[in-house]
Amino acid sequence: MSKIAKTPSPPYYAVIFSSIRTEGDQVYSAMTDRMVELAAQQEGFLGIESAREDVGITVSYWASEEAIKNWKQNAEHLEAQRLGYKAWYSEFKVRVAKVERAYGI
Repeated sequence: MSKIAKTPSPPYYAVIFSSIRTEGDQVYSAMTDRMVELAAQQEGFLGIESAREDVGITVSYWASEEAIKNWKQNAEHLEAQRLGYKAWYSEFKVRVAKVERAYGI
């Protein structure tokens, strides 16, 4: 199975989450797995890609801005955001972009 999301023809949206982690939290991995599982159940979710070295980058793909707003307000996701502010990230940034072109092999 490919680790690159299979997205439809544009346009669609990308939410880019870049982060620097804090040290030592053992619950983080389970929460990220749960967030991917939960996001996949949201209407308008198209896929996700993630990589981590010094900087973690996760890109989730969505059919519409409305789908992104609904995901941001999901109760479990709100709790994960709260924990992120409090314990998991020393720094992060979220960017939302409209994908107008996409190509690859």
